[in-house]
Amino acid sequence: MPDPTSLIKKTMLAGIGLALKTWDEVEDLAKELEKRGKMTETEGRKFLDELQAKYEDAQTKLEERVEESVKNLLKKADIVTSEELKGIKREIRELKQIVSDLSSEDD
Repeated sequence: MPDPTSLIKKTMLAGIGLALKTWDEVEDLAKELEKRGKMTETEGRKFLDELQAKYEDAQTKLEERVEESVKNLLKKADIVTSEELKGIKREIRELKQIVSDLSSEDD
């Protein structure tokens, strides 16, 4: 079975790389349209601002999907998350305290 951590890392990097490449291409297109005179500078800026907002929204959605995919992969791979580990440690501390309290009562 492939290393889940490596697979997760590759998936995230691919998604981020794709998002960055796409934004660079959009910026280049807007600049090219402005250069050719099909847009004024103001129209070009407005167009670029609109694209930036759409890009940021798409990037947020992509990050959420990647995060959800990673969580699902971790569940399937039966790997404990740091959140789950913290919860287990907290429970152990609480149980130790209960045992300690009960031992003190017996004395």
